[in-house]
Amino acid sequence: MLQEINFDGIVGPSHNYAGLSLGNIASANHKGNDSFPRAAALQGMAKMRANMALGLAQGFLLPLPRPNDGLLRDLAVGPGADRALLAAAWSASSMWTANAATVSPAPDTADGRCHLTPANLVTMLHRGQEWRDTRRQLRVAFGDERHFAVHDAIPASFGDEGAANHMRFCEAHDGPGVEIFVYGRPAHESGGRFPARQHEQASRAVARLHGLDPARCLFVEQNPEAIAAGAFHNDVVAVANGRVLFTHARAFADQRRAYEAIRAVFPALEVVEVPEEAVSLEEAIRTYLFNAQLLTLPDGSMALVVPEECRESASVWRWCQRMLASNGPIRRVVPVDVRQSMANGGGPACLRLRVVADPTTVDARFLLDEAKARRIEAVIAGMWPETIAPDRIGDPALARAVREARAALLGVLGLDELL
Repeated sequence: MLQEINFDGIVGPSHNYAGLSLGNIASANHKGNDSFPRAAALQGMAKMRANMALGLAQGFLLPLPRPNDGLLRDLAVGPGADRALLAAAWSASSMWTANAATVSPAPDTADGRCHLTPANLVTMLHRGQEWRDTRRQLRVAFGDERHFAVHDAIPASFGDEGAANHMRFCEAHDGPGVEIFVYGRPAHESGGRFPARQHEQASRAVARLHGLDPARCLFVEQNPEAIAAGAFHNDVVAVANGRVLFTHARAFADQRRAYEAIRAVFPALEVVEVPEEAVSLEEAIRTYLFNAQLLTLPDGSMALVVPEECRESASVWRWCQRMLASNGPIRRVVPVDVRQSMANGGGPACLRLRVVADPTTVDARFLLDEAKARRIEAVIAGMWPETIAPDRIGDPALARAVREARAALLGVLGLDELL
């Protein structure tokens, strides 16, 4: 039976704050701070456990190999090299699995299989190195070719950042849906100060590759003002689930036209719009109100999983309470502590990739249960570095510790083929 499974990224042992992500305000603001990989990974595990406690299916994806010696070799990084190049090879950014791939469930595709296309992430060096290792992992987790098709990334001429710029509307997760691809215009066209990471042609290529019905997919432009304010992905200002679009009033270049276009192909659309006067665009981005998991619970109601930062913001929390009192489609707001991820610019939605599939068709090693959670947490508690100071990036002893920690995790999960 098809159901939505959230695959969260386990935060890798090299998690650090190098400030590599242009346009990501949180990443820039925390550049050079000490990081806490062990705490970050355990916070992520606690979020996964909380979702399981809600009665939801939960999966995970693994940290990629770091430091990436191949990247260091290709860039001829040696003594005296630019520290940013060295830091890129150590980046743990694959933890944000919303950027791992774009996923089209079987009910939407021409061949009746779930299609996954790894994002090329070419706008940023530290992310552009990920897709081949991501593809390798996806082909293990979703290796049953009767049910899944895992593609190569879109050619690097067009930037693609995966599910963070993709939404799906449906009456039920296991039924046919309408897929929305959100793109940004290049900075030289929009006059923005930050790059638009999702190219329209990349989105259209993914839709063709997945065999989507052109009548049931739309391409919507993100508001350049949102990108300039730090919404480097659409999921920083809007999130969708089932019939519901939860969005800031300044998310799209033409907000009214976006709603009309979606309703034309999906008349059941319910919009929950947060106006600028209630929560400013800047405060929405600071707190990651929209970088939330909007989930359908087993009883059919919806819950919004938000960062703790939302509860600490007077305007955001006031809006959340007003929304709940309105008896709208979102019936619960659940704050979670993912502060280590937030400091690098990733909230609850960044940490998960949504896949609609029959769990029996997925490699069971990637599906979380209590016993597996305990094994993962034991490795994290025993082997993840407690802290990483910026000047330790490149330290051979730390590199060995990071590699050994990842290898131990793969070992307890029986996934040594990914070493």
